[in-house]
Amino acid sequence: MSLSIRNQLPGTVTSVTSGEVMATVRLRLDGGQDLTAAITREAVEDLGLAKGSSVRALVKSTEVSLATGPVDGVSIRNQLPGTVTDVATGGAMARVKLAVAGAELTSAITRDAATELGLTAGSAVVALIKSTEVSLSNA
Repeated sequence: MSLSIRNQLPGTVTSVTSGEVMATVRLRLDGGQDLTAAITREAVEDLGLAKGSSVRALVKSTEVSLATGPVDGVSIRNQLPGTVTDVATGGAMARVKLAVAGAELTSAITRDAATELGLTAGSAVVALIKSTEVSLSNA
């Protein structure tokens, strides 16, 4: 199956914490970073997720925010440091590609944000991804 989701990060489940309806799934990406996904308990069961399961984390590019450094005091669980490899701007939006340990991410942000952050190839950034915006699939 082909998907339009640009960000597909392979990893291994390190823990699953289930609640009544939702579960948090922690995984270690192949590049060594930790990532948290908040998905339904039913999805955990359907995918057969357990510690040691191989998965692929899927994140739409519109759900990857960027900061010029680590951010304290926010509820966003996933902060992946990286380096900008390419910036393409249009009339309203910008596509920013960045290298993170072991993978590449794409972020779609406004052109104004990219300009205000001074993003160019080589810029150090932190990708911010809410755990509720991470989907999982079997690897």
